[in-house]
Amino acid sequence: MPDTEHPRQRMTKGERTRQRIIDAAGELFSRSGYRAVSLRDIGAHAGLTHAGVLHHFSNKEALLIHVLSRRDEIDAPLVLDPALSHRELLDNLVGIVERNTDTPGLVSLYVNLSAEATDPAHPAHDYFFGRYRVLREHLVSAFATLLDGRPGPTPEITATQFIALQDGLQVQWLLDPGAVDMRAAVVAFLHTLGITTSAHPPSPDERHA
Repeated sequence: MPDTEHPRQRMTKGERTRQRIIDAAGELFSRSGYRAVSLRDIGAHAGLTHAGVLHHFSNKEALLIHVLSRRDEIDAPLVLDPALSHRELLDNLVGIVERNTDTPGLVSLYVNLSAEATDPAHPAHDYFFGRYRVLREHLVSAFATLLDGRPGPTPEITATQFIALQDGLQVQWLLDPGAVDMRAAVVAFLHTLGITTSAHPPSPDERHA
């Protein structure tokens, strides 16, 4: 009989505890920001003592990187896989935007932390600096191919616009989710560039359903 047990059910007790700590940290960082949350706060939220948290994570900075890396474990293959075509990359980014609507807490976490991390002294500064640089490089390559010398902004500017659109949409969506369709806005932006994706803009009926 095939093993159909959920991966989390196969975790050891220590792994489950680490996951609980990461979940608690993500929730609190999202709600209050990184600097306002202590390891004691995270421990209390996870049902553990301060010493219990320190047993698994030596400091808050290490825990923060684990929180951020968890999402990248899912998203990275959809963006960084060298086998992806440029069109597949954009399709996957549209899919990530759509999937983000199911995880408002995670979106809030990234919006808040990326704003805090503009401070070079912030422990997540290098993470976000590198993350934006890599994404921008992949998008520049994609737009250079897909726009194929058409008149208009350079691939570098278009890549920056695309990222700015995604980030700005997340803020607007968190403030007023009923008024902002992130997926439709991203797809429409690509269509204005003459780039079609497998994710077509929703019909008026779908938008007002």
